[in-house]
Amino acid sequence: MTSPKLIEEAGPASARPPARILRSLDGLEPALKGAVVALGNFDGVHKGHQAVIAAARTQADALGVPLGVLSFEPHPRAYFNPTLPEFRLTPLAAKARALGRVGADFIAALPFDAAMAGMQAESFVTDILMGALGIAHVVIGFDFCFGQGRAGNGQLLARMGKAEGFGLTIVEAVSHDGEVYSSTLIRSLLVEGKPRQAARLMGHWWHIEGPVLPGDQRGRTIGFPTANIALEGYLHPALGVYAVRVELDGVIHGGVANFGKRPTFDKKDALLEVHLFDFAGDLYGRVPVVTFVEFLRAERKFNGLEELKAQIAADSARAREILADPAFALADPAT
Repeated sequence: MTSPKLIEEAGPASARPPARILRSLDGLEPALKGAVVALGNFDGVHKGHQAVIAAARTQADALGVPLGVLSFEPHPRAYFNPTLPEFRLTPLAAKARALGRVGADFIAALPFDAAMAGMQAESFVTDILMGALGIAHVVIGFDFCFGQGRAGNGQLLARMGKAEGFGLTIVEAVSHDGEVYSSTLIRSLLVEGKPRQAARLMGHWWHIEGPVLPGDQRGRTIGFPTANIALEGYLHPALGVYAVRVELDGVIHGGVANFGKRPTFDKKDALLEVHLFDFAGDLYGRVPVVTFVEFLRAERKFNGLEELKAQIAADSARAREILADPAFALADPAT
């Protein structure tokens, strides 16, 4: 199957609004009942996910009903393995924006708790899909499973849909040159320091966002002021230096960033430090969107500030070259 068209994602700005977030289906407003609903976690909203949403959007338009996504918070993997390191590509707010860009009207992010984990697959269909949502049609990916013991699948939905009167679309695997798009593979690429390869699978550049935190302002003393951002709720990519793009109030700035533990200063906590090129404003309290474009080098310890300053200058020069290269254009990470 060929991959869908890439979506532009410089950050949250988009012609389409974010998908509306619902944390409960209690008292669901009548206008949202009878929707076409896509089921899945959609972490990263990659090309495979985009194919599922595109199929659902086609059905919704044909029926003249809204398109909803039914997902879970926290991610079931985090519920069953709470001690695992953070692995999310897109926390809920970021996911809602990405889903809105590709056509979803709302996302029902239901709590994944002991009751949900223990729900039988048939009960999930009758109580949630039919009872609460009153679905007209459901769309899933080829490998989607649900319910206690992951007993629910396309066969069960087909059987129940035929009996109860709702439609079903199963979207086959989306791949390119034998490479199936998956969130697991994207995570692996980012952990290996390969953001461009990850972007090819996502159909958009991977980015994070978070408030700028107070720091020790050491960067100012060496001519490279940085904005400090904690990657709370996000997968931690490879430690090291990256060429990045940063969106502030709809304006894109080039920059260089270090994600690491800052061994030169004997720090231990991982932090993202971003230096924006040709920018002199105050960033404290603001929430920039940082897009990872290319991995430049691994983090290392330096013998003093002068050596560190020289390396940051070299990293900045290299980052400027990369960001000016049409091969790294925002709209087309697949080239």
